[in-house]
Amino acid sequence: MAERELNFEGKSPLLYLIATPIGNRSEFSPRAIELCKEADFIGAEDTRNSRAFLLSYGIDKPFISCHEHNEEEAGEKIVSLLKEGKKICYMSDAGYPAISDPGERLVRRCIQNGIKVSTVSGPNAGLNALAASGLPTDHFYFEGFLPSKPSERKKELEELKGRKETIIFYESPHRIEKTLKDMAEVLGDRKACLARELTKSHEEFIRAGLEELAALDPVTLRGEMVIIVEGAKETKKGLEEEDILFLLKNALNEGLKSKEAISKVAKDNNLPKNAVYDLYLKHFK
Repeated sequence: MAERELNFEGKSPLLYLIATPIGNRSEFSPRAIELCKEADFIGAEDTRNSRAFLLSYGIDKPFISCHEHNEEEAGEKIVSLLKEGKKICYMSDAGYPAISDPGERLVRRCIQNGIKVSTVSGPNAGLNALAASGLPTDHFYFEGFLPSKPSERKKELEELKGRKETIIFYESPHRIEKTLKDMAEVLGDRKACLARELTKSHEEFIRAGLEELAALDPVTLRGEMVIIVEGAKETKKGLEEEDILFLLKNALNEGLKSKEAISKVAKDNNLPKNAVYDLYLKHFK
């Protein structure tokens, strides 16, 4: 049976993971400030940003750089210092360490070495965006950042297409346009919410279908972003190709333009828009 020891009792060393504000600095908790003041060392993803941030609270401590490219080496140093009895807090640039940020390998190394780990609560961009999105929150799936390579990004989206949970994505400004277009193409015109500049003065929630979001001017989309996308709906069964063609013909006869007819048939029957479009090209062009 595994040995048990309460996190804040006993003699085993303990690493504190400090969640930091994602925008509004006043969201840094009093407990986080207290622990950082008591720490012998601060581990940080970006020591320059973290030092400037903590100095604003009058906290000046020795830093240990621990980021994506040196996490194994820095982890060894942190584990060694913790075993010597030093008190260490680790923070990422914004939000929770180890959640789409460095820290996962450090946590694993500490646990393997009998070092306890505790998290000091704080803001999380994904949960902030989900709660205010207006989309279902009872079940959700956290994807984080999609691959930067277009072919890999589309492949990942294809694998996510069947998930029924609301999906949480992170994205940066320089990739947002291509990511939204790929989402609209692969996932279809699902309900979505793009949240940007969370907790900052220019915070914005844009609630629309993925096609409308994909058409936004990327120049207006600044800051780190969270995209909340509704999960897959049950696809209506029993619709053969001839049924879909019949529905398309009716929609066109009603006076809808080809694009509108394709969208209507796909949306009304929970069908992939690309599949309906392919049938249109095959039989009506």
